[in-house]
Parts: sequence; C-alpha cells; structure tokens
Amino acid sequence: MERSRLVLAGLLQLLAVLYAVWFFGDRQYTLALLVFSLPPLLLMIGVMTRRRTAAFWAGVAALFWFSHAVMVAWADPVKAKFAWGGIVLSIGIVIATSWPAFAKRFGKKA
Repeated sequence: MERSRLVLAGLLQLLAVLYAVWFFGDRQYTLALLVFSLPPLLLMIGVMTRRRTAAFWAGVAALFWFSHAVMVAWADPVKAKFAWGGIVLSIGIVIATSWPAFAKRFGKKA
C-alpha cells in the first residue's frame, strides 16, 4: 500500500507540472494554474499526509482530467501531445488509487 501511495503522489505531481507547462504563455495563466494545477497538488499533499479520502478524490478528479484530455486530443491537434500526456497520467492515477483494493481482493489467500 505504501508503494501505491508514493506512485499516486508522483503521478499527481506530474499532472500538475503537465498542466503548468501546457498553459504556459496563456493569457489567463494564473487562472489556469488555479483550476488545473492546484487541485492535483492539494490532493498530492493529502495523499502524502495519509488523509483517508485523498486517494478517493484523486480518483474522482482523474475522471474529469481524463475527459478533458480526451476532448482536447480530439478537438485540437496542436495541443494533442499535452492531452495524451494527461490521458496517460489520469489513467495512471485511477490505477494507483485502485491498486490497494485490487491487491486486497485478488491477492494471495492465507
């Protein structure tokens, strides 16, 4: 369970960096940072401080990030590389949040 928590925190941090780079130079960069980069960072802090619901909310938010990235990848070929990075990271976040439950359910029976 410790490994999945660290992987989840790393993926959340990478997603925040991706969004910061993605929107760099945008006219409303500060607003983009507040909307897209701040939530993964706050969830990362919650995960690292072992907040009980942080991983759950990271998984829920990853569904939004996934949907947003798919929409951008489909609609804007110029931003598709960033969007594909967001797709991969959001899927990784969902897997990292679910991994402890998968391990408990399908792990070795003692």
